[in-house]
Amino acid sequence: MQESIRKFGLIGFNIDYSFSKKFFEEKFINENIMNCSYENFDINSIELLLDILKDDNIKGLNVTIPYKESIIKYLNYIDPVAKKIGAVNTIKIDKKNKLNGYNTDYIGFRKTLNNKNSSHKKALILGNGGASKAIIHVLEDLKVKPTIVSRKPSSNTILYEEINKNIIQDNTIIVNCTPVGTFPKVDECPNIPYQYISKNHLCYDLIYNPIKTKFLIKSEKAGAEITNGKKMLENQANESWRIWNS
Repeated sequence: MQESIRKFGLIGFNIDYSFSKKFFEEKFINENIMNCSYENFDINSIELLLDILKDDNIKGLNVTIPYKESIIKYLNYIDPVAKKIGAVNTIKIDKKNKLNGYNTDYIGFRKTLNNKNSSHKKALILGNGGASKAIIHVLEDLKVKPTIVSRKPSSNTILYEEINKNIIQDNTIIVNCTPVGTFPKVDECPNIPYQYISKNHLCYDLIYNPIKTKFLIKSEKAGAEITNGKKMLENQANESWRIWNS
């Protein structure tokens, strides 16, 4: 009797560009993983999740923008790390058809910092959307104090206009958690005073397309160590696969 196919996929909106589908399809081929498929579920409302779950062969899902928070109300269980962060990007459907939520962005980002300079004490987080949540928690767990930069005033953020020489020099990690600079708008970059960045800085862009954003180009030119989001994505995808098969 032929083994039924195990289906996995990505839930999001406008996700044609997605890294995940290509990553898993290549993984299945390269590692000779049989009877598995991965597809994009491009939905304009989180309520359509229930239709997707009617397929009993679906065993795991990744979740991306804009559903990392709104998916939580559908879960039967949420991992403590994901609960603390307030965002879920991986769902395991167990043998009882219960939905278990995890955040693999946390481990994906943390692993990329393992071999980095540990002397950093403060970080600037550009953007306060869903993407920044896991980043902030990783930094806090590493005893790095994050300052969040936003376009709109709020009690726990600063404005881009407030970033000056002292702030740049004090915060030796700068992480772009915004979509600014993503393909096709590759000529755009966050509005910060790049002239104050130095060799003491680690500048990190969660964007992976293009490989080197204008933010990274300008930061590198100023002397900073730079990293894009590709390795973080690979780490979090591999962690998702581990969870689905645990």
